[in-house]
Order: sequence, then C-alpha cells, then structure tokens
Amino acid sequence: MRIIAGMYGSRRLEAPPGLHTRPTSDRLRETVFNVLAQRVDGGAFLDLYAGSGAVGLEALSRGAAQVTFVERSPGALKVLRRNLERLGIESGFAVHAESVAAFLRSAAKASSKPIPQEGTKPGRYEVVFLDPPYDAAGEYAATLGVLGETQGVLAPGALVIAEHRRKQSLEERYGGLKRTRLLEQGDAALSFYAVEAGA
Repeated sequence: MRIIAGMYGSRRLEAPPGLHTRPTSDRLRETVFNVLAQRVDGGAFLDLYAGSGAVGLEALSRGAAQVTFVERSPGALKVLRRNLERLGIESGFAVHAESVAAFLRSAAKASSKPIPQEGTKPGRYEVVFLDPPYDAAGEYAATLGVLGETQGVLAPGALVIAEHRRKQSLEERYGGLKRTRLLEQGDAALSFYAVEAGA
C-alpha cells in the first residue's frame, strides 16, 4: 500500500494485520481521487471506518485542509497513528477512537451549538468516505441514513462516497442523499451520493 499522488506520493503505508480490516486498494483509491479531482484541495475530508487511514492520508497528500479519521479498532488505530508518524504529519488532522455512530451523533450535536468565542464551528465536511467491513451490511444503511438526515455535518455541495461489494446493492436515496454515480472495479464498487437540492 502506498500514497498515490501529492506531497507524499509513492510513500509506503502499513496495513493492519488480519482479515478484519480491508484496506482500500491503490487502484480503487486512484479511482476515487480521479473523480474527486480538485474537490479535495483546501476542503474538510471525513474518513469513516478509517482502518489504516490510507484514504484520508491520500486526501492530506492532495491538499485537504483538514482530515478527520474515525476508527474504533485498537489494532487499526495503532497502524493509523504509525502511518501519520511515518509520513511526518503533525497537523491538519484529528483521530476519533470511537464508533462511527457515536462520532456522527457528537458531530451533529456540536454543529447545532453556537460557535464558541475562541473556536470555530466543527463539522461541515466537503467530502465523506465510508468503507465499513463488507460483512457489516447494516452499517451502510445506518451511516448513510444519518448523513442524509442530519443537518450541519455536510457542507453545501458535499459528496459522500461508499465503498462496498459489487454484488451488494445500496439504496438510490438515503434521506437527503441521492446516488449520482456508481463505479464498479473488480469485486468492489463505489457509490457516490450528493445532497439533493432543497433537502
């Protein structure tokens, strides 16, 4: 596994051992970022079920202003933090060691509060990538459902990308999210969702 392009291009990454975490392949990551093009540069990127952090690290390499990693597996978190150290990344990111459901609940609650005097309003992601374990099919509906129904987490014009098995069908709509594109590559697929106008 390696960073494909940007300031950390060609640098190698560590992957968590075992079969529980499935890193997004280099080829699939390249497809994701080819579609995203300039959207990542200067934006806030949310990497859910982050695993080794490969997708979020690719976003940082390509100029994302802030990447938030959410991962609850202790083993994957160790690898993610080692990858950040290996690349020498010391700022522009946050790591949340909790479940995606817990993180989204907190993010939604924080986004509805007034902006504190000394800080900035949290949340508001331009790009969200989610890659739950393929066997945890319920995670897709739960996470996309929350993102489609919660105000304040997604920035205007945000894009949500779900990596899933090619044979697994995701819904065309989850609340205010509507699928705009489906890309298939080998056994994997990428579903791209955008916030519907007026949602």
